[in-house]
Amino acid sequence: MKETAPEQYPDWDLLASWVAVVEAGSISDAANRLAISQAGVSQRIKALESILDTTLLDRATRPARPTAAGQRLFEHATVLLQAADQMVESVRNVTRAKRVVVRLGCVDSFAATIGPIIIKALAGTSHQIRLWSGITPTLDGQLEARQLDMAVTTTGLSQAPGIRRRKLFSEPYFVVLPKSFEVDRFTTIAELSRHLQLIRYSARSVIGQHVDAYLASNAENIERTCEFDATDPMLSLVAAGLGFAITTPLCLWQSRHYVPDVRVVPLSSFSRHGRVYQAFSRSFYLSYRENELGNLPTELHDLLRRAYERQISRDIAQALALPHEEVCLPDEK
Repeated sequence: MKETAPEQYPDWDLLASWVAVVEAGSISDAANRLAISQAGVSQRIKALESILDTTLLDRATRPARPTAAGQRLFEHATVLLQAADQMVESVRNVTRAKRVVVRLGCVDSFAATIGPIIIKALAGTSHQIRLWSGITPTLDGQLEARQLDMAVTTTGLSQAPGIRRRKLFSEPYFVVLPKSFEVDRFTTIAELSRHLQLIRYSARSVIGQHVDAYLASNAENIERTCEFDATDPMLSLVAAGLGFAITTPLCLWQSRHYVPDVRVVPLSSFSRHGRVYQAFSRSFYLSYRENELGNLPTELHDLLRRAYERQISRDIAQALALPHEEVCLPDEK
């Protein structure tokens, strides 16, 4: 019985060279990317064609273009090379130092209120958390640039490949007034602004953009005066009777030393032509790269959800004298 020769498979260098040729659009540009000669790239392509017994490049065109078989190889090679990178990273993670440093970025209100719970829960585990804070656009950029390993932001979508975002929870917006401000009834927010100036979040922050869009959708054209990136200076002016704000329970909890001097009312207290304002909310998401950090993202996601639903939201509701269901919105699945 005649023995058949064992199947020959292309190695990683040959596949990487083919991917480089297709992505670069020419052998010369691929050679520059791979830091080898054009002749070297051509030899690798010919070796691939010999192993696969097919033509990968249509050399009758200028520049040469992949054949149908070449395009199919490119698609499979891209997936294989990505899996190889993930395999190498996974193996290296096992052999790294026992205490892995994980850089976690959170929006300011989240870092100040739930951050301590994260640090306490992970103390003594194999992960050492370095907690960073900032605004959503900055944190998203740092995650994509690999300056962060995970991030908690208010962005649900990502253009960057390989980054997964999992929803944690949502919270509603409220109007915050000075404690001493008295009004018999509310109509529009614009009318309220004729008695008190609106103190805003800056338009460069996601929460500021969110509030601006809500006001615009309700035809509320309110003059821009004071605006801040952070909640603390904003609430300090509200507590001093110098204006009102639109913010969320978590932000109020972050600056809870001002709570005794403010009054929190739902947006449904306002109306236009007899129609009450609709509620609106923001959501938090845990973002991370897939197939990295093992089970930590899932464990942290579950930890943060439980911490908010069972502890933080109840503490906030009690402090603001609000029903718990008005602070902790039901999960929308």
